[in-house]
Amino acid sequence: MDHASIDAAHALADPVRRRLYEYVAASDDDVSRGRAADALGLQRTLAAHHLDRLVDAGLLEVTRRKVSGREGPGSGRPAKLYRRSERELSLNLPPRDYELAARLFAEAVERHGAEEALHGAARAEGRRIGAASGAAPLPEFLRERGYEPEDTGDGLRLRNCPFHTLAREFPPLACGLNLELLRGALEARGEDGGRARMDPTPGRCCVVVSKNNED
Repeated sequence: MDHASIDAAHALADPVRRRLYEYVAASDDDVSRGRAADALGLQRTLAAHHLDRLVDAGLLEVTRRKVSGREGPGSGRPAKLYRRSERELSLNLPPRDYELAARLFAEAVERHGAEEALHGAARAEGRRIGAASGAAPLPEFLRERGYEPEDTGDGLRLRNCPFHTLAREFPPLACGLNLELLRGALEARGEDGGRARMDPTPGRCCVVVSKNNED
């Protein structure tokens, strides 16, 4: 049994902890205890307690750096900051190893040169998912799929890759699958599938969705 995932699920059952996790996860920068407390209207000691519990559960990780912008004597000690953990956690009862299956499928596809078939299947699945999304706005649709879209003014940068683990081991395969999935979804929603394009950025999804010129 995956005890780490059970601990994570238990930690997020607390509504204050869940709000703190969502705030830190949505931030573009590491978050201090004071900033998190002020944003959520909490006492700093309470925020610190819950943030550290999220660290213990493997949902957040701690970094330390000076935030004053000054160095040398008198610049103060490094602040304790929080960011979303890179660890992936899943809860399946009884345990299921879908990640292993995905790695084996990916290895088989690469070994036998079946990328074209995989991308075709991804495009078709994207159309199915997009057709089922109804009239949900595109950012909401992407958020529900785990992409965490961020409006950059000229389009949507996807802050999270739902296929992160697979993309680390099989980047061309997973990123190509992701691209075709999103293009199919956009097409089914009546939008230009070409808006989805590759633009790899460290720490982000490899695909971005460009602004629709008709918006």
